[in-house]
Amino acid sequence: MILREVVHAHIPYLTEQSTIRDAIDKMDVYQFPALVVVDQERRPIGVITEGDISRTVSMRGDLLSLAEEPALRYATRDPEVITGDVEVSEALHRMLSSGLTVLPVVDEVNMLGIVLRVDLMQAMLLDVG
Repeated sequence: MILREVVHAHIPYLTEQSTIRDAIDKMDVYQFPALVVVDQERRPIGVITEGDISRTVSMRGDLLSLAEEPALRYATRDPEVITGDVEVSEALHRMLSSGLTVLPVVDEVNMLGIVLRVDLMQAMLLDVG
């Protein structure tokens, strides 16, 4: 099974102009714990997670003061990406060995979607079952 078969293709992404408020709104609406920030050509330039936002709020002590700040400021920049034709097992190994929980999936360089570690674990269990 390859990533293209399990990718979350309909999860929204953020732009360079998106704010923390935008990120939280989209995470809430789509019930997804992470979003990819893309540039004008839809290339991944950052990943922001619920954990990133929570850590920032804990350090600052105030969510409201962050609401209109750029989400990219708190995202992991230049995220590791993977192509959609990679085997699920290889992608899971890569994520586990590098400590990633979220991995943007691209065709050449443009976003196809996103996968979580749990998606890959589930896909592997279904593939052998």
